[in-house]
Amino acid sequence: MSEGVEEYVGRLSHYIDLRVKVLPDSNNTKSLTTEERKEREGQALLNEIEEKDDVVLLDERGEEYTSVEFARFLQKRYNMGRRRLVFVIGGAYGFSKAVQSRADAKVSLSRMTFSHQMVRLIFVEQLYRANTIIKGEHYHHE
Repeated sequence: MSEGVEEYVGRLSHYIDLRVKVLPDSNNTKSLTTEERKEREGQALLNEIEEKDDVVLLDERGEEYTSVEFARFLQKRYNMGRRRLVFVIGGAYGFSKAVQSRADAKVSLSRMTFSHQMVRLIFVEQLYRANTIIKGEHYHHE
């Protein structure tokens, strides 16, 4: 995990129980079609998700929020009382249909495409920012 991600994961420990899990790349996928790769990645993701989880896909086609709006979105999800709130970053080719069907919501960090490493960093910073907004702290300035 990158130094920046580790920094924000540490900061977030004061607010939430956050676990970052990076699934290993599938082996022997060069001979697979894009759809087959998505299906394999999708199955690996679904194996990690439990029935009561609230699943939010980080997807460029998802809903875009300001930081304050994202904090409200998060607060609503926290209040739902589900077992876990799970944010999922998709593979290079996007999400399989099965993963999309399982999603409870989709959030876009941007309509631009970023590497997984960049998405992790941007997302954990926004997650930290949203939690400070929820708590009324002064990290976010408006």
